Amino acid sequence: MLRGAACPMYARMSANPDVVTHRGACHCGRVRFEVEAPAEIEALDCNCSMCRLSGFLHLIVPRSAFRLMAGESELTEYRFGTGVARHLFCRVCGVKGFYVPRSNPDGIDVNVRALDRGSVRKLTVTPFDGEHWEQHADALRALSDDGVRDG
Repeated sequence: MLRGAACPMYARMSANPDVVTHRGACHCGRVRFEVEAPAEIEALDCNCSMCRLSGFLHLIVPRSAFRLMAGESELTEYRFGTGVARHLFCRVCGVKGFYVPRSNPDGIDVNVRALDRGSVRKLTVTPFDGEHWEQHADALRALSDDGVRDG
């Protein structure tokens, strides 16, 4: 399980010069998006109640690396617990291709399973102990950092 303050996945992603444009969508295709990320993805498989039930495979990126291409009006939102995470679903087919995570409200968490086939060269899945989220959330904080600082 990924634990601790430092996240080795982020170090590998930011050092990887092989960044590509991945395209993705919900099941019905009304919601479409693009994300700039490495061709070799290390996704997190979280065991919290929401992710376990939905099968979401996490790729957290800076908001600047994500573009919603179509379907903003088709999205519906679900919040629970603290209400910080914005779980966004297609209102037609119910698929959650991405959302705004509680751990990284400045970023976007893309469901690797919603990416179109062809742009992911390699997928490595790492377990994340989201069932004990409060103890492990700090390991995710840097994933949405795009290196741009205000000031």
